Formats: sequence, structure tokens, C-alpha cells
Amino acid sequence: MKKLEKQQSLSISKPWVNYYDEGVPKSFDYPNMSIWEFLYDKIKEFPDKLAYEYYGTTATFRRFTYEIEEAARALKAMGVEEEDVVTICSANVPQAIVLFYAVNMVGAIANMVHPLSAQNEILHYLTLSKSKYVFTLDVAYENVMSIIDKTSAVKVVVISASEKMNPVVRFAYNLTQGRKNKINYEDDMVLSWSNFLDFGYMYDGEYKVKRKANDPAIILYSGGTTGKPKGIVLSNLNLNAPTMQTCSMMQPVLPGDTILTIMPIFHAFGLDVCVHSPLTLGLKCILIPVFNYKKFGRLIKQYKPNYIVGVPTLLDTMINDPGVKEMNLSFIKDIITGGDTVSVELKTRVDNFMKEHGSNATVRAGYGLTEGSGPSALMPRGVQPPASIGVPCQDMLYKIVSPKTGKEVPILEEGEICISGPNVMLGYLNDLEETKKTLIKDDDGRVWLHTGDIGKMDENGFVYFAQRLKRIIISSGYNLYPSHIEEIIEKHPAVESACVIGIPHPYKTQVAKAFMVLKPGITPSDDLKREIKNFCKDYLAKYSLPYEYEFKDSFPRTMIGKVAYKELEKEELEKLNKEKSGE
Repeated sequence: MKKLEKQQSLSISKPWVNYYDEGVPKSFDYPNMSIWEFLYDKIKEFPDKLAYEYYGTTATFRRFTYEIEEAARALKAMGVEEEDVVTICSANVPQAIVLFYAVNMVGAIANMVHPLSAQNEILHYLTLSKSKYVFTLDVAYENVMSIIDKTSAVKVVVISASEKMNPVVRFAYNLTQGRKNKINYEDDMVLSWSNFLDFGYMYDGEYKVKRKANDPAIILYSGGTTGKPKGIVLSNLNLNAPTMQTCSMMQPVLPGDTILTIMPIFHAFGLDVCVHSPLTLGLKCILIPVFNYKKFGRLIKQYKPNYIVGVPTLLDTMINDPGVKEMNLSFIKDIITGGDTVSVELKTRVDNFMKEHGSNATVRAGYGLTEGSGPSALMPRGVQPPASIGVPCQDMLYKIVSPKTGKEVPILEEGEICISGPNVMLGYLNDLEETKKTLIKDDDGRVWLHTGDIGKMDENGFVYFAQRLKRIIISSGYNLYPSHIEEIIEKHPAVESACVIGIPHPYKTQVAKAFMVLKPGITPSDDLKREIKNFCKDYLAKYSLPYEYEFKDSFPRTMIGKVAYKELEKEELEKLNKEKSGE
């Protein structure tokens, strides 16, 4: 197993100033330490508070640290060395959370992979990272083993989703979903989680490795909307810094408060805002490994979480749930959304709903991307301008530049959003060329992450997101922004959600097509379609009106819950090709 290539490590390890050094203006004293050290320093104040809950099973922070060290000893006994890459192919189960910190504790690098990834995607993640050790959830076992011979992996450890459930829930799971997972433990390459832990019981060597803030610690993957997903290398500071920023903007938080950990750990937003940040604050993470949007209301009723973090779709589901409508929601302290834009109309509806049901919580939009370690802007409490995605977090600098010239544009003028600060990634794994295109140094020597997103800033520093730079429909020379059209359509009282894509046109090159999912109880009809068309005419310029409208029962979604507009584009292209061929 090779460690991260020296040339690559040197080329991506310090793209920005060291924010923990003296003399650098900053709001926080960023510690020059590993992720696990940062966690341990915070949680020593509340060892007997609960760290997580998982289907009836709980663990205190004292127990949680024991589990981390138990796994760290086993990793060392199994042969894991400093800067080895260890793949964690798992959803939000206790073993995966424990393992993430244990990998960091032994100085290795955690390669975070979605367990429902396709075989070739897993192969790409393992070969790109040169991962030697793979920890996989049982549901992904077959896909992992089907490609494992093509990788440099020497050991596969299988994590059972049911192992940490309470006995009653585990029995029910094993009768249903668990029966489908056939694991061949006769294979010398394969270990169960309990057998893996056995490795560490007799290990008496050193296993706690102290690393520096700028050392690589995590590999996450971009959404992969164009070509193969890129590996994004994040440092220890890349996770600790946004955690410090997020925690300061979530105050007042009381140790013992609870948060629904729905966003997955293989996503920057989930890893930071749903795991690392709440744990350092002493919150109990209610781990949800498999999420069903239709059952979100049931989770609210069952767990009564103090903090809700997720994509905007969750909020619409919540306020439309009949059971939630009957509840007093005073227990909800904060609602943070990310991963997608939240419309003004949805935020207004949710804010009003919360007030009517006894909660002071309002929807606080955040902005970020994996290359920026998750959130780098968040809506403050108090002043919340409509449509804003918040203000830059402490020590994060924002500027808006012209995509053509790269020069900064005036206040309220749209351009590409660029960010700089301690949250910015080290770089793309084994892709120096793409790293140099994305991390660009200015005349003052500061490195800026060019996000590929279009937005603007007002005179008070509030940021407004307009569109992904690459998601633009060009029609007769006009630039159409799908997210803006979607927001207009979603203002119609019958529409729950909308997705707009570009479709071919004989002389306009492309025109917009709108897909719509209606609210529960509303029946699609030609009359309703005409009504929505007329509604759009009141809000959109003629050239940006959709040419076609189509109702759908539901939308395809990405692994983190965003509408997969690429899938809709693919469906439309296939339909067009069939029409051309006369099928």
C-alpha cells in the first residue's frame, strides 16, 4: 500500500495561510491538532452525557471514547500505518462514526464512500485513493467484493447495520432486510466487526498519533455530475475550523440537547454539521442510516429533536405531516438547511408553521460545498433577508467575480462566488491540473476557491445564491437560470416541488421544460397545467417561460437528497431519440 504520493501531498497541503499561526488575523485560535484531539478536548466536560442513539441503543461520551480507542488499537494491530487510506463505505451507524475518529487517531486518512454506490463507482474510489483497508456496511458487501480483486485492498471488514440495534429491533431487521445480506466469512480476506475488534485486545503498542492541522485527514467525493467524481482531500483543520464556526453560530446549545443526524457521513455537510459539530457541543446524535422522506414526520414525533439539519425537502414534508400538525413544537430550537436552495415561499411557510406551533425556530439557510468542507456561510438569527443564504462564517472571506475576467464585481451584481479561509480543501486527489484551476492565488498571495456557483452580495455582507455556473440554459442567446424558474413555479399553491431542465429546440438551441410534483391530494389536469402556465407569465420574462410542463409523481434524487436533474435530462434525451427513430 502506497501512502499519498509525496508530490501530490506537497502540492496540495498548504494552499492558504496557516490560520493557527501567530500574526494572522482571525476570530478563532485554530488548534494545530488532529480531529480526534479536538473532539477529546471538547467532550471531557460532559463524559456522562449521551453521544449517540441508534434504534434504542445509546452510548455516553465516556463509552464513545472507549469505543474509538478500541477500534484504533484494532486498526494498528491489523497493520494500518500513518497516512494509509482506510475506506469507510457506510451510512450513519455507530461503528462508522467510531471508526472515522479511530482512523484519524492512528494518523490514517478516512476515505468516505456511499454504501449504495455502484460497483464501478466503488472501484473508482478504491483505486483513486489506493485504499488498503475497506470497512463496508453489509448492504454494500456484494458490490465491494465484486471489484475487490482489481484494487490494492488486503482486508475487508463488514459492518452489520443491525449489530448496534436493541435486541427487539435487531430481531425484526434480521427477519427482513438482514436476511438478504449473505456474507462469506470463510474468505480469509473478510472479517466481521467483532472479529476486527478482537485484533486490538492484545495490542499494547502506541496507537494515538498526533498530526498537524494541515495534514490530510479525509477524502470525500464530489457529486460527479460530469464524468467521474473527484476525490476531495480535506485536512484536520478543514473539519475543525467549520465546526468552530458552526458551533459559534448555533449558540446557545446545551450539552444533552439532541439532533437528528440524517445527512450522511460521506457528505461534508453531514460529517460536519450533523456529526462533528454536535458531538463537540455535547449533543446526542440520533443516527438515522436509511431515510424515507415520507416518514420524516414520524421521526419528529418519536425523537422530538432540538435541532433539525437537512435539505429543504424535509421541511415541506414535516409541515405537511398530519401528526406534526397536531404537535407543540417548542422543543425545536434551530432549523438549518443546506445541500440545496430553500425558496422564499418555503421558508415563509415553515417559519409561520413553527411560530403557530410554539417554536421560535426559523429556517436558517447555509451555503457550502465539499471543496469548502461543507458550510462556509450561514443565516444568522434575527435579521434574515428573503432569499439570502446567510453571511460568511468567521474567518471565511467571500468575493464575487466576473466568470469571464476574474475581476471582482460591484455590490449586488451577479458573478461567480469565490471563498477563502481555513475551510478550503487541500486539493483534488491525484489531479493537480484540476486543483490549480479551482484554487487560484490572487496578487496578494491569498488562495481563492472558485465554486462554480453564481451569486451576489449586498452591502451588509449577505450572500445570495442564483445558480450553479454550469447549470444554465442558453436559449436564443439568453441565459436562463433553472433555479429561478423553479422558485417561481413553487410559489403556485398546487405545486410541492419543481425541476427545470433544458431540452433541444430546432432554432433556439435549448428551451426550458418544467417538471412538477403536486401537493398531496391535488390531481393533475390540463386545466391545472394551463393555470400554472398563466401563473408563470406573471413572474417570468417571455423568453424564460418553460416551453413544456409535465407532472410527475416524484423526482429522482441524488445520494444526499437533491433532485437529480441530470436523470431527468437523460430521460428526456432517451425519449427524444426514440421519437426520432420512430419507436
